[in-house]
Amino acid sequence: MNRTILYLLLVTFITSCQQNDSTNVDTIWIGGEIIAPKSDYIILKKDNQTIDTILLERDNTFLYKADTLSEGLYTFHHNEYQIMHLTPGDSLLLRVNTYEFDESLTYSGRGAEKNNFLMDLYLFNEKVNRDMPKLYQLPPREFERELDSIQLIKTTMLKRFKSNHTINDAFEEVALADINYGNYLKKELYTSANYRRKETLDFPASFYDYRDKVNTEKTFLKVYLPYYRFLNAYSDNLAFEKYKASDSFSRYSYQHSYHKLKTIDSLIKSPVLKNALLENNVRRYLNRANNAEEEQEISKLFLKMDTNKSHQYAIQNLVDATLKLTPGNKIPDLTLATVDNNAASLAALIKKPTVLYFWSSQSVNHYKDIHRKAELLQEKFPEYDFIGINTDTNFRKWRDLVTALGYDSSQEFQFENIIEAEKQLVLNSANKTMILDRSGIILTGNTNLFNPNIEKQLKDFKK
Repeated sequence: MNRTILYLLLVTFITSCQQNDSTNVDTIWIGGEIIAPKSDYIILKKDNQTIDTILLERDNTFLYKADTLSEGLYTFHHNEYQIMHLTPGDSLLLRVNTYEFDESLTYSGRGAEKNNFLMDLYLFNEKVNRDMPKLYQLPPREFERELDSIQLIKTTMLKRFKSNHTINDAFEEVALADINYGNYLKKELYTSANYRRKETLDFPASFYDYRDKVNTEKTFLKVYLPYYRFLNAYSDNLAFEKYKASDSFSRYSYQHSYHKLKTIDSLIKSPVLKNALLENNVRRYLNRANNAEEEQEISKLFLKMDTNKSHQYAIQNLVDATLKLTPGNKIPDLTLATVDNNAASLAALIKKPTVLYFWSSQSVNHYKDIHRKAELLQEKFPEYDFIGINTDTNFRKWRDLVTALGYDSSQEFQFENIIEAEKQLVLNSANKTMILDRSGIILTGNTNLFNPNIEKQLKDFKK
């Protein structure tokens, strides 16, 4: 059947179902079409908790009926994700092309107008965000004028939308959160970008007046990026004020992470929001940490503050894994595949000081750049082995790529079990790099080939 005709039939079907569903006027229908799907399902979530997994039909359409969903913000996931606002009685149809996920996403049906408006705001924000690095270089008063112009545009967008559509207070609060907290976020990021020269800048006396208006209990906005990112950035800056004399400011340091967890605990009143921010920030710290004692101290502090049992379980498992990757521990002995499809032991590969880096065929620019960097470093540091490990699951594709690009097959491997590898090596970043001594003892479990200090690290470990 012609896909356009099928899509129109789906629209008619959803509308008909909604009109004839006399047993429950609060029923929500969600349907649509995924163009160029990446998998055979989508996931519907609320507050980061999975509501249901919805299978695609053979023609890449889907239809879902929900009788118990309350009004609020939801996310649908299919490789990428996006926010939607649902109200009982909605019969929402979406259409998205995975090659241009955000740009192609459109809605129709009952409830479509408000969600298309949220997408308009989102795309406008994306456009503005591309220019923000330049704006962060402006003096405070000029920066405020630019922000005022941006806010005026978004406020005008909302007024026009309200003049043509009837919306309830709950949805208007979501739209206002984008306008107001998006503005507050940019001020916090401006502060972060200029913290080293803050004392020399001419800040208007009213620059931070918005902080008196902040509501830290809007739990329903937990997954809404303008609000959530504002709370995170605000906590960053408040934490920094507690040790601002330091010249070594880093959001990934033990010092900053400790103060930020304490700040979140005292600042955020909503347990749901507090737990989400605590979990996100302790995970960010642990993923880059390299000191066993400090990791244990941070995790103890976190476990006292976060009341979410699933968070506690997940972070404890992460701590257990990261502690095994701190300096002085031996690298976990994982099984690798060679280009000849033979099994190889990671520990047995280590014959001399070794640098492990990781790559995926899904990121073309990255794997080209990281191999180029590894080759340059190999020339400067011939006493090291530089071993590239592929994190994909398609053996043939990986092997053919290694051959086609002329990479040294004796230094290229693929994980046999990527799930186990991700767990044991805490593979949370494409740029994660590990440096080992000739016995496979970890010298650093978290560095980066593109780190400006990488050559100094290699030289120091040589001594």
